[in-house]
Amino acid sequence: MSNSKRVLIVGGGIGGLSAAIGLHNKGIAVEVIERSVDWTVYHVGIIVQANFVRALAQLGLADDAIKAGFPYKGVRFLGKDGSVVAVLPGDPDVAQGYPSDLGLTRPALHKVLTDRVKALGIPVRLGVSYESIDDQGDHVKVHCSDGSEGSYDLVIAADGNYSKIRTMLFPDTPAPQFTGQGVWRYNLPRPEGMEWAEIYLGKDGGKAGYVPLTKETLYVLAVFEEPGNPRFPRDKLAEEFRKRLDGYGGPLGQFRDMIVDPELVVYRPLETCMMPAPWYKGRVVLIGDAAHSTTPHLGQGAAMAVEDAVVLSEELAKPGAAIEQALEGYMRRRFDRANLIGQSSIKLGHLEMHPDEVGDPVEITDNIRKMLAEPI
Repeated sequence: MSNSKRVLIVGGGIGGLSAAIGLHNKGIAVEVIERSVDWTVYHVGIIVQANFVRALAQLGLADDAIKAGFPYKGVRFLGKDGSVVAVLPGDPDVAQGYPSDLGLTRPALHKVLTDRVKALGIPVRLGVSYESIDDQGDHVKVHCSDGSEGSYDLVIAADGNYSKIRTMLFPDTPAPQFTGQGVWRYNLPRPEGMEWAEIYLGKDGGKAGYVPLTKETLYVLAVFEEPGNPRFPRDKLAEEFRKRLDGYGGPLGQFRDMIVDPELVVYRPLETCMMPAPWYKGRVVLIGDAAHSTTPHLGQGAAMAVEDAVVLSEELAKPGAAIEQALEGYMRRRFDRANLIGQSSIKLGHLEMHPDEVGDPVEITDNIRKMLAEPI
């Protein structure tokens, strides 16, 4: 694909902004439309593993992300009482010399991405969505909600789990499905000396733990079965979160009693939509959650979106590559990897809800971490 081509990205989240930076770095003209007016994100922690750091390094963002977060040593699996069951240390070689595991808040990552987009002068129009996307074969005509229109060589849909562009391209694709579990999060002060993410096993229906975010903070998380996909009153969220942490010892038992403000609890049901190949039609392509939204069991949702952006940018920048060739290359490099992450994450949740079935969550996690060491 000639670097003189124009690309429109719909969605200014992790995947969309990463793609904008990657394309700009390759000399491809790109612009972003984002329906949010204030361009903010909710305050939760995210788990950043070695493959994510490596992908950020390929975009030139690793140093900024590390400064904004907290490098930690890896993951320890604990029993219900807080005793160590297994240790999965990080491998810094995967992250090209950077820390292999990194705690990071979602707003901190958003700031790293938006600061770079602004510094590069990439056009971003806030409060704007599309009215129509008309693929005319040799170009895509897009009419936007602000009355503007433009002609593009490619449209990248980074519009999330409930992607309207996905529905437009593939109307037979089912809507995201509830997995049976929900995820709970709460930020707390980080005790001095805490340098591992720790996940507690031993309760049917889910697991819980905590991850360092900064020198000062950590976040407590719990993923548990939520029969019937309930909706909880806002003023009951802290109480409900504490219930799911009943019976845990170690630091998690202490953190439980510190979850008191329902306004600071972030809860959401887990919903997934794993698209079959291909993730594109004509000159419109899906990335990130629009193509492969999954559960947080492996901490790879954000990483898969950034890897999508890196690979798509590389394929589009290959000399002489036509759009179809670039998108075929993107699928060859991304589908099996992202699909394995998605299916393995869903399997881990299934095993938590059905502990009588055969499967070792530590072994599955270890195998995936080793697989992620492979180049994208």
